[in-house]
Amino acid sequence: MSDLYGRHKAVLPDWLALYYADPIEITHGEGRYVWDAAGKRYLDFFGGILTTMTAHALPEITKAVSEQAGRIIHSSTLYLNRPMVELAERIAQLSGIPDARVFFTTSGTEANDTALLLATSYRRSNQILAMRNSYHGRSFSTVGITGNKGWSPTSLSPLQTLYVHGGVRTRGPYAELSDDEFIAACVADLEDLLGHVRPPAALIAEPIQGVGGFTSPPDGLYAAFRRVLDERGILWIADEVQTGWGRTGEHFWGWQAHAENGPPDIVTFAKGIGNGMSIGGVVARAEIMNCLDSNSISTFGGTQITMAAGLANLTYLLEHDLQGNARRVGGLLIERLRAVTAQLPGVREVRGRGLMIGVELVKPGTDTADPETAAAVLEAAREEGLLLGKGGGHNTSALRIAPPLSLTVAEAEEGAAILERALRSCVQ
Repeated sequence: MSDLYGRHKAVLPDWLALYYADPIEITHGEGRYVWDAAGKRYLDFFGGILTTMTAHALPEITKAVSEQAGRIIHSSTLYLNRPMVELAERIAQLSGIPDARVFFTTSGTEANDTALLLATSYRRSNQILAMRNSYHGRSFSTVGITGNKGWSPTSLSPLQTLYVHGGVRTRGPYAELSDDEFIAACVADLEDLLGHVRPPAALIAEPIQGVGGFTSPPDGLYAAFRRVLDERGILWIADEVQTGWGRTGEHFWGWQAHAENGPPDIVTFAKGIGNGMSIGGVVARAEIMNCLDSNSISTFGGTQITMAAGLANLTYLLEHDLQGNARRVGGLLIERLRAVTAQLPGVREVRGRGLMIGVELVKPGTDTADPETAAAVLEAAREEGLLLGKGGGHNTSALRIAPPLSLTVAEAEEGAAILERALRSCVQ
C-alpha cells in the first residue's frame, strides 16, 4: 500500500469510493491523456466522471483561469459579477427556456437540490416523481430521490418519492415490447400512479442515466410523459449534469431527444461546463426561479474564476463543434465496440450515444449482473494504460466510457483496442 493511500485511509471516510485495488494518484494531464505519480501515461476514457469535457490542460481555459486569478478570484454573489452575468446570458439562450433565469452552484448535487427547492415551493407539494435506476446527487434531498440503492444510503428524506418506469429500455416488465409499446406502457403506468396520489411537484429525470450505467428510454418517452404532466400542472426537471453540452452528439442537451412539447420547466447542469472547475447550476422560467419569498445567496456558486473557465470552455466547444465530434467519433467507437463484443456472451449490451457509452457485463448465458468481471476489466484496462468508469443499477456491472469531447479517431481506436484485449482476457 502506498504511503498516500495509507494516509487517505487514515483521515478520509470509508465510504469515499476509490477505483482499483492499488489506487493511482493522477498528477497531470494533457489533451486526452493523464499521468500518474509513477510517470505512467493513461488514455482517459472517463474524464474525472465526465467533468473534463473538452481536454486536459487546454491552453484557452488555462489562460482564462490564470488571467482571472490575477485580477480577483472570488467576491460572492453579494456583488455584481461580470463573468457570471455573461455565462448566465449564454446558458439562458442555449437552454431554449423562454424568459430564463440562471442560478449557479458548485456541483450537480447542489443544482438538483436547488431545483427540488424551486419545484416544491412553486407547486406547494413535497411529492417528487423520479425514475428507477436514477442518480441525482449525494445531499440529503437528492439521495432521497435517487432510484439506485447502491448510491442512496438512507430512506429518510424530506420528500415523498414515487418511482416511475422507463429509464432502462432493456430491463424490467416492458423490456420485450417495441419502442412505441414501451412508451405507451410507461405512460399508462404513470397515469395509473397519478390516479392514486396527490399531484406531485415535479418529475426529475436524466435523459441518459449516468451512474445507472448510461441507460436510456426510447426517444420521445419524456415528451409523452410531459403531456400527462402538463394536464396536471406537474413540472419537468431535466437533470443534464452528465448529458449536457453536446456529449450525446445528436443534441446539445439530452432533453432534445424528447422535445416534442418544448424545453423542460427546469434544467440542471454541472460537470463538463467548467472542464474540471466546480460549476453547477439551474436554469428555469422566471416565474419558477423567482417563486422563493426569502433572500438567498451562493457564497461559491458563480465565483469569478469558475465563470471565466466556463466561458472559455463553452466558447471552445462551440467554436470547435465538439458536439459534432462526439457524434462522429462516438458513433465509430460504439460500432467498433459492438463488433468487438458480438462474440462475447458475457457482454449483454453496448449502448449509448455520442461519447457516452456503456458496456454491460453479465454472467454468460444469463441476465445476472457480473460486477466482479466489470472490476477485473477495469483493472486490466488500467494495466494497459486506459482509464474507464463503471456503474449500473445492477451492482455496478456496466463499464462507462466518457472521454473528453475532443477525442480523435486515432485515440478512439487506441482505447477500443485496449478495451478489446481487457474484455477478451476477463470476459467469457
